[in-house]
Amino acid sequence: MASVTKTKTNDGREIQGKSLARFVRCSARKARIVMDLIRGKTAGEALEILQFTQRPSAVPYVRRSLLAAIASARETHPQPESLVIGEALVDDAPMIKRIRPASMGRAVRIRKRQCHIQIALTEQED
Repeated sequence: MASVTKTKTNDGREIQGKSLARFVRCSARKARIVMDLIRGKTAGEALEILQFTQRPSAVPYVRRSLLAAIASARETHPQPESLVIGEALVDDAPMIKRIRPASMGRAVRIRKRQCHIQIALTEQED
């Protein structure tokens, strides 16, 4: 779930820890609402925000991905909780499609949405 790479974010800061959770069983729309709450905050602040957020569908997945990014940053940085969330992306993943029987012999499609969650921790800007 987590990988350590020495790459840079879009604004040129070096990534200390990174996490990518793929095919998460939550819609991207719901996960983006939670990501907007923590984008730009320190990792410690983000964990506190997620602890008290009333979004039960997306919070466990975002929190798990953030903890994985902190764990990967621990290898290169002594205090990963002081790092800032530099990138917080949520992309759509392929939908799982099912069919439910409906009245008069018809079939109704059920679309189970998924998403990819990516979090990158960077040094704080001065």
